[in-house]
Amino acid sequence: MTALDKCDRVKNKTWKQQFLLEHQCPYTVYKEVSPLTGTTVPENRRLLVVLTCLLAGCLAKKPHPCSSPPLLSGGLTVSTQNEKLWAYAQYLYDALGERMRLREQGSYENKTFTYDALLLYREGIMFEINEHDRTCKKKPLKEHFQPLAIPKDASLLGQAVLGSSSGPGEGLLVNTWVGDLPNKGGKYMSTVTEFGCIPVSTVFHTDQFGWMLLSYFNNVKGISDPNLLNPPDFCPKAEMNFDSAEEPVDFLSLFLNRL
Repeated sequence: MTALDKCDRVKNKTWKQQFLLEHQCPYTVYKEVSPLTGTTVPENRRLLVVLTCLLAGCLAKKPHPCSSPPLLSGGLTVSTQNEKLWAYAQYLYDALGERMRLREQGSYENKTFTYDALLLYREGIMFEINEHDRTCKKKPLKEHFQPLAIPKDASLLGQAVLGSSSGPGEGLLVNTWVGDLPNKGGKYMSTVTEFGCIPVSTVFHTDQFGWMLLSYFNNVKGISDPNLLNPPDFCPKAEMNFDSAEEPVDFLSLFLNRL
């Protein structure tokens, strides 16, 4: 019996490693053998074990508060607890210039509406834009720019996989955080992706309006047309002095004033 035959007959993994060292067996004859069945472990099964270990390592890592990319665009839906309002909006988000634009269409008490708003936080103004009539109305903003981010004082509620974790590409790993709105305005719960801190959903709770849900989708890093974050050419003709009786607006009131 040759040394090579002796190598092939060694089934125990630990013994086989020692036998290879002692008898200088060719590496090609070494195969991983199951200690339970004595049969060779398939290559794809070993790969699955490695991937599972890597996923377990990712899940075991404790999430930390994060900030979303500074330039984002996509879609979002808005709904309220009393079911009076449902809206869909295309959004543009620029954290560098502290600007946002929302183009809404929705239904309030079975009546449809459209709404186009450009929020310029550094200037403290908002434009209500009507592209069809080429008109816009200027209003004051009453709050500072709030970036899409998980605040440092937020508490981690949990981590989960949206979809399935059975195979690659079948699920999305997300983190859910809870905390208090500024100025004790209520509670919030935000869900973002583990990788990239992309917003998935946010739930606000206020004493005045109850629960309000924002769900994000089709998010894309960057803005394809930055000019959409500038007032249209017909907007500078709008009255530049605020109406003294004009109520300052904030982000939430863009939707809640439908109530």
